[in-house]
Amino acid sequence: MIGEFEIALPHGVTLACRGNQAPPAFAAPAARVLLVHGFPEAAFVWDEVLEALAPEVAGIAPQMRGYAGSSAPAEPAAYRAKHLVADLAALIERCGAPLDLLVAHDWGGAVAWALAAQRPHLLRQLLIVNSPHPATFLRELKASEAQQRASAYMTFLCRPDAEALLAEDDFRRLWRLFGARAEPRWLSAAMKDRYRAVWRGGLNGPLNYYRASPLRPAQGPDDRLHELVLDDAAVTVRVPTHVLWGEQDHALLPGLLEGLERWVPALTVERVPEASHWIVHEQPARVAATIRRLLARPATGPA
Repeated sequence: MIGEFEIALPHGVTLACRGNQAPPAFAAPAARVLLVHGFPEAAFVWDEVLEALAPEVAGIAPQMRGYAGSSAPAEPAAYRAKHLVADLAALIERCGAPLDLLVAHDWGGAVAWALAAQRPHLLRQLLIVNSPHPATFLRELKASEAQQRASAYMTFLCRPDAEALLAEDDFRRLWRLFGARAEPRWLSAAMKDRYRAVWRGGLNGPLNYYRASPLRPAQGPDDRLHELVLDDAAVTVRVPTHVLWGEQDHALLPGLLEGLERWVPALTVERVPEASHWIVHEQPARVAATIRRLLARPATGPA
């Protein structure tokens, strides 16, 4: 049974959450896991995983800043990495740090990479699901024409009229993100209704993640991406990390995994050839099994 509740953070942000344990804190002695969604999703995408983990594993899935039900500042500056990391850090502290495992997909993963690098004391292990490390993403956006083409959609999402365009014709453009040629089997009528409910709550906040980020394809020779340099010390993640990667991801290409161990020394990569970017929907049992397997291992050395 998945419960719904709100968690108010000390810096004035409130996050709507879903979980298989009652708030405000995880119940002992269950292992404690936080699951963070990406775009254009919401906390409900983790429901099957949460149900599969209960009762031995206590899990909470927050609705990220900007998404329906959570605090949603209007200005893009409120979605810079430091603010998103502050939300996640405060949520972990509110629920009891250190967390046994942080699980994150897509934009949730982008925030999780930063949090693990900057505040490693808040978590024991990290599970990343199809979300590029900032250093490899920057490298590929600069050097890989294939990744530049695959990420071109980000430019559209930064347009000032993107919210209105995405809402047209029953969110036609958003449905295409899940499958350009045909809708995937997991996208049932009931699942579509869940997505509509979130999207009708507003898309400006979710789009502000893209507007606030410097990591998107360059728009010309003067684009700030060309001069952007990430300090290795600031993006190195020493928390034991497991990357679960659906290789049929058409937006995030396999080159993003190359050389990742430079910035993530305690790294294991698990590739899933038949899965896409939407592996959480496609294979929730596998995601849950991976979580259980990681929690069964000592949180020292490679995950």
